[in-house]
Amino acid sequence: MNVCSIVGARPQFVKASVVTPALRKRCEEVLVHTGQHYDEELSDVFFDELGIPEPDYNLGVGSDSHGQQTADMIAGIEEIVERTSPDVLLLYGDTNSTLAGAVIGSKADVTLVHIEGGLRSYNREMPEEVNRVATDHLSDVSFVPCERAIENLEAEGITDDVYFTGDVMYDAILKARERARETSTILETHGLEPDEFILTTVHRASNTDDRSNLAAILDGLANAPLPVVFPAHPRTVSCLREYGLWERATSELEVIDPVGYLDFVRLLDAAERIATDSGGVQKEAFFLDTPCATLREETEWKATVSCGWNVIVGPHREPIEAALETEYRLENKPQPYGDGNASERIARLLESHVEDGEPLASEIDRRHTPEGTP
Repeated sequence: MNVCSIVGARPQFVKASVVTPALRKRCEEVLVHTGQHYDEELSDVFFDELGIPEPDYNLGVGSDSHGQQTADMIAGIEEIVERTSPDVLLLYGDTNSTLAGAVIGSKADVTLVHIEGGLRSYNREMPEEVNRVATDHLSDVSFVPCERAIENLEAEGITDDVYFTGDVMYDAILKARERARETSTILETHGLEPDEFILTTVHRASNTDDRSNLAAILDGLANAPLPVVFPAHPRTVSCLREYGLWERATSELEVIDPVGYLDFVRLLDAAERIATDSGGVQKEAFFLDTPCATLREETEWKATVSCGWNVIVGPHREPIEAALETEYRLENKPQPYGDGNASERIARLLESHVEDGEPLASEIDRRHTPEGTP
């Protein structure tokens, strides 16, 4: 079995850090980096820290409009697929890299596989929502991280070859947490004590491109009961400067440069709670038992909200303040995202599907982890 895997952004690098080794025990893999995240702090450092093999191809697409960026990726991926003739084109998540791969995979003679299928925010104004919906409807096989994702796909008429494997991010964060505790010195560098600070990340366009939203988030964070540590994305820094909010941010918050993945995991693990507009970070916080306030109006990770570990506050000062001041007593935490063995399960099931030509599980069992998988 030959697999061509497409990555291009931070969450995809993290997922590949556990899926790629699992795949390469069983098959040949070509790893393609689209270059969607082109800054060294957002790309190269993750490959180095997580031990991901160097990509076989780097398209170097970089930043551009959604249309131009996706078009450049489509052209590059098509050329690689024609050159390498994979059996499987494997996609992660919901970025423009994912959509570009889905367009090519739907037209090529490959099995198109979507890891993290079935997630929905039900906000079509988010480019990520459009990408994930389109990818799900073009894919041949969907590996989903939770039961709700299966229900979402069912509601859209997608029922064949949909399998609950658990979430590969759970695999990755368990591995990264131990490495971060052993190697990271980020707490010492910034004089931080565990459970004595709040962590925040703000990068989503709906927040950074709207001055009123960004200002309201700063207002809410400025009144937090603990110091707020803010690793600032370069694009967010540019917006803060453009809107005249930079001095306010640096006076009220501890703004630091972007950090590597292991340093970020250490910060997230040690934080008393986090305020973020990142989908992936919400889930990482849940895995690390760090309460989360989500700076959006919705989330794909509804199970984290229903069990009380995540609160949706949007870009609004008063709800942000309330969420950062509330005393949480969170004891019983469910495990809706599997058992931390999703990557091995995906590799095994994919090999069976491609080489045997058989469905991965019966219709009755498709909601559950197939018997005999790790």
